Amino acid sequence: MTSGHQTHGAASGPRPLQARALTREAGRARQLLAAGQWRPAAADSEAAARVLARLAAPLPARRRAAATRMLATDRDRRLQRILRTTLHHLDAGAVSPPAAALLAAVARTFLPWHATPNPPRAAAAPRYGTQAGTADGLAMPPTEVGEALLSDLIALFAVLASASPPGTVPLTPPVEPWQIRYAGRFRRYGRPAFGVWTAETVSCPACGGKAGPWTVTCDWRLISLGCPCGVVTHEHGLAFSEVWLLLPDT
Repeated sequence: MTSGHQTHGAASGPRPLQARALTREAGRARQLLAAGQWRPAAADSEAAARVLARLAAPLPARRRAAATRMLATDRDRRLQRILRTTLHHLDAGAVSPPAAALLAAVARTFLPWHATPNPPRAAAAPRYGTQAGTADGLAMPPTEVGEALLSDLIALFAVLASASPPGTVPLTPPVEPWQIRYAGRFRRYGRPAFGVWTAETVSCPACGGKAGPWTVTCDWRLISLGCPCGVVTHEHGLAFSEVWLLLPDT
């Protein structure tokens, strides 16, 4: 995502695989790692190793008589686990800004698998990636296109996971902050128990406005929301994914 002001409405309708951010951030990460300009801290390498395990996970062994639908579900479940693991480490807030930018780009790309094949159970759970278009209300994700990304991502995350042997002094490159305008609502989610979700629409602490257009500023350590009334807040409580996954792929 680039610096400057842009205005977008809330996402609606079917969305294709969004890989622009991934192309940019993966290319940047490869260059930085190859040049020795990024020596990941332990938290970065640990997160990369967990994501790598999902990327390289083999499909379950099935009998030849296994239904085509079961095999298709296995393929989608692997991609869904990549997304969920990536979001977990992105929102945990332990990784460096360049690692967060890369994880966010991966998450955006695999967003079509947010609810496929296992949608969140509770009505209050996030609905990122929900698309209309089929009998059950969800568009089928482009599984083959998603799987085609795995080989390059495995190679990148393997380097990232092994780039910090004991005794290595971490070196973190700067990441350019970005700013964008977003007309829509942000929802803050909680999960007090397994299968139980809470959701609250974020509002301006001064005027109570909820629909923006918000001026969103991010340096991959902190997100701030600017309200049209002029108040800027960092105390919104939103996780990175609760903001990033609603914005356009730029």
